[in-house]
Amino acid sequence: MRLAGKIAIITGASSGFGRATAVRFAEEGARLVLGDLDEEGGRETVALIQRTESAAEFVLGDIATEAGAAALVECARAGFGTVDILVNNAGISQPELKDTWNASEESWDRVIRVNLKSVYLCSRATIPILLEKGSGSIVNVASIAATRAVGGASYAAAKGGILSYTRLVSRELAARGVRINCVSPGYMRTPMSTGERLGLSVAEQEERLEKLTRRVPMRRSGSPTDIADAIVYLSSDEASYVTGQELVVDGGYLAS
Repeated sequence: MRLAGKIAIITGASSGFGRATAVRFAEEGARLVLGDLDEEGGRETVALIQRTESAAEFVLGDIATEAGAAALVECARAGFGTVDILVNNAGISQPELKDTWNASEESWDRVIRVNLKSVYLCSRATIPILLEKGSGSIVNVASIAATRAVGGASYAAAKGGILSYTRLVSRELAARGVRINCVSPGYMRTPMSTGERLGLSVAEQEERLEKLTRRVPMRRSGSPTDIADAIVYLSSDEASYVTGQELVVDGGYLAS
């Protein structure tokens, strides 16, 4: 098992990439602390993990606050004694589908807060433990929106910020045994990409996803498992000499 004995925190674990990553981590031997605002979804993820005979704790709270981020770390320490891996996955899409440069101030602040500030706060809460151990891995979930003009202005700004944060902090942590990387998903079949979270009907979701995947050289959308597998790799000892990097998982979109 690639993560045997590791203690991992995963944010946004109630669905999508977070749930898929939590299940894959459990299959690889990790014990988990999961954070989300969706309690029902979080409990469902815990139930899936328990089928693998691994252990998981769910923390209900807002990880874009200092208290919410600290609660995850406190749960990991109390339940498992330490933290080895942090996966900053929590994120939301930009609700405005037109004139995204002109998003409301409330919308702009919320997207930046959930997508970017949470990365800073959860990393800040976790890094001292990793430095004390002299080892550990952080994986941030960015997006192809960090590089290509998709997803809306506030969403792209947040994801671009994650990429820059990852690169800069990696240089500060590298000599002290802690790695930090990011995964940038392309068009994936998740509630965020399909528009389910925006209230689109099933037919509208399929039409939206079909239009998006026409631009992908592999002519299909990816799945949450594709992202989970990339996160497992970057979290494992197989990536022990990898830090400050962006692993793009997009079916060739950015190459086209």
